[in-house]
Amino acid sequence: MSLLETKDLVKTFGEMHAVDHVDFIVEEGQVLALIGSNGAGKTTLVNVVSGLLPADGGSIVFKGENITAFTVNRRIRAGIARSFQLVNLFDQLSCLDNVALAIFSREGKTRKLGTFAERDREVWREATDVLHQFGLDAKRTMLAGGISQGERKLLDVAVAYALRPKLLFLDEPTSGVSTREKAPIMDVVTAIVRSERITAVIIEHDMDIVFRYSERIVVMHQGKILADGTPDEIRRNDTVTTTLLGSPVGAS
Repeated sequence: MSLLETKDLVKTFGEMHAVDHVDFIVEEGQVLALIGSNGAGKTTLVNVVSGLLPADGGSIVFKGENITAFTVNRRIRAGIARSFQLVNLFDQLSCLDNVALAIFSREGKTRKLGTFAERDREVWREATDVLHQFGLDAKRTMLAGGISQGERKLLDVAVAYALRPKLLFLDEPTSGVSTREKAPIMDVVTAIVRSERITAVIIEHDMDIVFRYSERIVVMHQGKILADGTPDEIRRNDTVTTTLLGSPVGAS
């Protein structure tokens, strides 16, 4: 059974069909790349699936259950989480506090942050462990607004990961970082999602990252699915190379 399946999914903005009757399937355990030019509909598709935008038509099924009408919080509880292209952190809180807040949210706890420490040591222990997994131990007491862009990207994913999702959407996890930081970030993220058997969908523009880290690639164009296949199949797809990439992948 597929982990996620959209059927005839539609999202419009006025006359524009940002998601145009899309059938999108994600199999459990995959690391999938979702690619396309700016305006192709990638982020809108993820926003609809994760509940940030309502669908205008079609259905979304997750783990065999129709979640089309679920709120964002209900989708998070069902096992869907995401990171953001523009990092979505509480900059005036420490890195540890950011992760702990995700855990408290997951557990449905709404007390003020200042009351947490004495009563919920297990949460702080788990938050510390998450930072360790992402190589951010040394930054635990630093404000999120004071760490590097690459570290902020990792922390944003760590916060989403702390929700313990079954399906994790990663929106441009390497955007805005230096070329030398991209591979280390992706090495950490993909090692964690694979070891924890989390299914991941990565929205990414960097084709080196896409072809290196994904096992399946879905290409969107003008709100529709243009192609779907393995990295080798996408490399050999003339429609993709001419419509999206302009020349064959890897060509000089």
